[in-house]
Amino acid sequence: MRDIDLFQQALGLVAPWRVTACSFEQRRLELRLNFDEGARFACPRCGAADCKVKDTETKTWRHLDFFQHEAYLTARVPRVICPEQVALAWARPQSGFTLLFEALVMALAKQMPIAALAYLVGEHDTRIWRIVHHYVDEALAR
Repeated sequence: MRDIDLFQQALGLVAPWRVTACSFEQRRLELRLNFDEGARFACPRCGAADCKVKDTETKTWRHLDFFQHEAYLTARVPRVICPEQVALAWARPQSGFTLLFEALVMALAKQMPIAALAYLVGEHDTRIWRIVHHYVDEALAR
């Protein structure tokens, strides 16, 4: 099994998304994601299915560590006819983290001070507080 196939399965990516490259240097694992050429997506604003891609924007998200090494996902995020980016299965808009990383942060936030958590995961505490506030505010709104 190739490393790209292994990461494809580990991330649970389904068509049209795929891992296109991976690199590892200086304790940092970089995974590049892309979608198949000609892929169509649902519009996140109006809900119309099967929309053509208008343009893309490259974004990077912090993911769960790979053993003791930081892991990052980088993908070309498509926009369709509406000016919204397509909804992604692995991250919420504008977070900069994958959903799995955020789930880890929320589980640890119940057990330890945020400063200690930030040190443990190698992020600044203000970024960790943004994750916590997002989910607490969302829960309070419900």
